[in-house]
Amino acid sequence: MSDKELNLDGGEISVLKAIGLSGSEVTGEDLLKRVPDQEAAELLDTLRGLISLGYVECDSDSLNDSDAFKHYHFHVNSGYAKDLRDAMNPQRVAPTKSKRVRRE
Repeated sequence: MSDKELNLDGGEISVLKAIGLSGSEVTGEDLLKRVPDQEAAELLDTLRGLISLGYVECDSDSLNDSDAFKHYHFHVNSGYAKDLRDAMNPQRVAPTKSKRVRRE
């Protein structure tokens, strides 16, 4: 995955920051409070996209019921946490050094 660059939009970044990259779970109700600039429908669409890409995991297979959404639990897939962190903070990524050694 590290050779592919992740492209996240502002809504996805907001949701990922609200969930956190540490692996802890967040309920849908807490997400609504942590991302107040997104409407519930917009938040659901963003979560569906992140889940379909495998970046976020949820304890429900369906995110169609907005009332039940408040009781679902979400967390970032630990396999993508480092790549997501790097994508959210591109200046943090150190340039890779060449492994070639110049001989004189």
